[in-house]
Amino acid sequence: MSIQGIIEGKKQWRAHMARVKALPPDYQIVYKEMQRYLFKVGPIDLPDGTLLPGIVDFFEEGVASGKGILELIGNDVAAFCDDLVKDSPTYADVYQESSSTEPGTAEK
Repeated sequence: MSIQGIIEGKKQWRAHMARVKALPPDYQIVYKEMQRYLFKVGPIDLPDGTLLPGIVDFFEEGVASGKGILELIGNDVAAFCDDLVKDSPTYADVYQESSSTEPGTAEK
């Protein structure tokens, strides 16, 4: 990646986080929890994909319609996140596949 690409990526990330900071406090808290969860177990293409900006779009629509955050996603943040990435390959999937094909490991 070139220096220009890194600079552009940082600009995009800062603009994204400015949108998050413009959300109401309860939305910000839930977004940060979702972000933390998705960076741990989320899809491989999370940093370059459209998932996080899509979540902010969804939250902005919820704010505009006057809904509370729990009305949008429910009480279980992890379950909501899992549903978002259910069809995407995750780092856990890659690790599981690599560990099951290494010599000396038992087949299930």
